[in-house]
Amino acid sequence: MAKQVLHNKVNRKELRAKMQQSDEQRTTISFYKYHQLAEPYTFRDELYQRWENLGVFGRIYVASEGINGQISVPTGQVEAFKEDLYAIDWLNGVRLNIAVDDDGKSFFALKIKVRPKIVADGLHDETFDVTRRGKHLTAEEFNSLTDKEDSVVVDMRNHYESEVGHFEGAMLPDSDNFRDMLPMVENMLEEHKDKHIVMYCTGGIRCEKASAYFKHRGFPKVYQLDGGIIEYTRQVKDQGLDNKFIGKNFVFDDRLGERISEDVIAHCHQCGAPCDTHTNCKNVACNLLFIQCENCAEKYAGTCSDACHSFIQLPEVEQQKLRKTFQIKQGEFKKGRFGKSPFQHAHSEETAE
Repeated sequence: MAKQVLHNKVNRKELRAKMQQSDEQRTTISFYKYHQLAEPYTFRDELYQRWENLGVFGRIYVASEGINGQISVPTGQVEAFKEDLYAIDWLNGVRLNIAVDDDGKSFFALKIKVRPKIVADGLHDETFDVTRRGKHLTAEEFNSLTDKEDSVVVDMRNHYESEVGHFEGAMLPDSDNFRDMLPMVENMLEEHKDKHIVMYCTGGIRCEKASAYFKHRGFPKVYQLDGGIIEYTRQVKDQGLDNKFIGKNFVFDDRLGERISEDVIAHCHQCGAPCDTHTNCKNVACNLLFIQCENCAEKYAGTCSDACHSFIQLPEVEQQKLRKTFQIKQGEFKKGRFGKSPFQHAHSEETAE
């Protein structure tokens, strides 16, 4: 019997185009669980076979410390997926965060990868126990605690996430990744060590680790928003609570964001106009993540700069030859930042005002 292929072998462009043309109703879901896995590779292969049969798309990381998944499921198969997921003893009852603003186009293929950790944190402290996390807060408890003067709210997401949306009054670390953020936030919080430290992230997984880490580092009153921004939004809507989140919630799939409030708090990285639409530069040799308004998208054909715009005008065969040697000065940053991009027009700040 031929061995079943346990990964996708179809061209990504074809799969993305097929998804965009499909009218199939799909539901975007995220979940995670810390758990000691003895055989992550075997577990990964079992999941792939089971969930491919259910039509699951998405990105799932498996490690010896657990699982972290962002997926989409055919809406008619959601209950079958839940039944299959909950049949795994240590995942029985795990919370599924349902996307807030979902067009069903979040993923177009199934990827399940084994990683050293389900969240890259750069920590190598053997005495650190991730299960000793901060106290979980409901949306109502979060609103109440963050109203107190002796509370500090910390956004545990990357700068490009908080740029388009965040909680009112939150500390917003200027970090590209979670690994660099932990020591950065520790320095920011040093003068607030005895206050209530309230952390939040997209779905809760980064705060599970961050809150445990800061308790480990001697911060006595650490809290985390249970279920993150996604669950907060659901509870606010269901319970008629005040919404303290302004703007968009950045998501790591093809949507790149889901609208939480009507506020647009970010600006186009090229002209400075109010805008919170993330995109990747259409020059695949660059692929910079940045914010671009409709006018600049048309002017630059979805690219981040004159250099990239010129590059994509070349014949495809020539582009392929040049991609490995293509270099463009993106400054010290891997992701676009308003006001700090080397491609931003000189009049951007005036436009933003």
